[in-house]
Amino acid sequence: MRNLFNTRVKVILVIAALLTAGLAILSGITNVTVPDLIVQGILAPFRAAGTALTTTAEKYYGYMFRYEALAAQNEVLEEQIAQMEDVARQADSVTRENERLRALLDLKATKESYQLVDAYIIGWSSTDWENTLTINRGTSSGIQENMCAITANGEVVGLVTAAGPNWAEVTTVLDSTLEISGTIATSGYNGMVRGGYVDGHETLLQMNYLPSSAIIRNQDQVVTSGSTVYPRGLIMGYVVDAGYEDTGVAKFALLDPAADINALEQVFIITQYTTETATTGTGTGDTATDSTTATQPVQETQATLPTVPSTASAGDGSDTLPVGNVG
Repeated sequence: MRNLFNTRVKVILVIAALLTAGLAILSGITNVTVPDLIVQGILAPFRAAGTALTTTAEKYYGYMFRYEALAAQNEVLEEQIAQMEDVARQADSVTRENERLRALLDLKATKESYQLVDAYIIGWSSTDWENTLTINRGTSSGIQENMCAITANGEVVGLVTAAGPNWAEVTTVLDSTLEISGTIATSGYNGMVRGGYVDGHETLLQMNYLPSSAIIRNQDQVVTSGSTVYPRGLIMGYVVDAGYEDTGVAKFALLDPAADINALEQVFIITQYTTETATTGTGTGDTATDSTTATQPVQETQATLPTVPSTASAGDGSDTLPVGNVG
């Protein structure tokens, strides 16, 4: 037992001597004292851990810095995109307005007697029975009640039913309270056009009081007959179906409105127009044509309408609508 102890002591002493010699040699090579080497050896693991933490912190700092830079860059890009979208919207608006103005020029070329005031739609109101628009022009622009509103293509939008200094309310053709005298352009049949009360066809107009003998064809154009309010020849809609009224004495026709009311941005109010009225000469039996200026809501003489034929040839029967079945 004593020999074993002595052996262990000898081994420890030998190792200590070797370590001392190694440290002395390392100290001589690196010019660092033995105590410093011991301290450095003890602190080496801590230094490694500190270096790892520092490196990690620098990575996170760099990430946060880059994140802030990317966020700022993303904000700039979003602002640029918003500006480009705004420019695109303005370009679309200008394009649509140019199209409307070109159509208006065509309308004025064909309807030289019209004096028009343009207005933009700023409000809508629609129920099962009512359909109105609010526009941004009023009495200060010469707009009064009972003036007709149309599109740039000469399609009937409705009638001004209220007006203030800088606004006006237009009751559209889809409103059930508005009735307009209309004529089927191809045949001359007359009737009253009204909207808003046909079950299942709320977006359609109904033309009533047509003769039972009337031949009504699909896509027949219906225009205004001419009155104290509506100039003659304005487009109201196109026939999409027909049938007999409940009494069986007269027919009716369903019309697809020519003006897309829900997609309108701008309307034109007819403030004054000239219409030709037929007058009978005195003593000679001849007829002469006078030019009469109608300024709303001044009364005008209604233009003579084409004579309604008692019978009409169906022509090609393939385009004649079925009677009695309303889609």
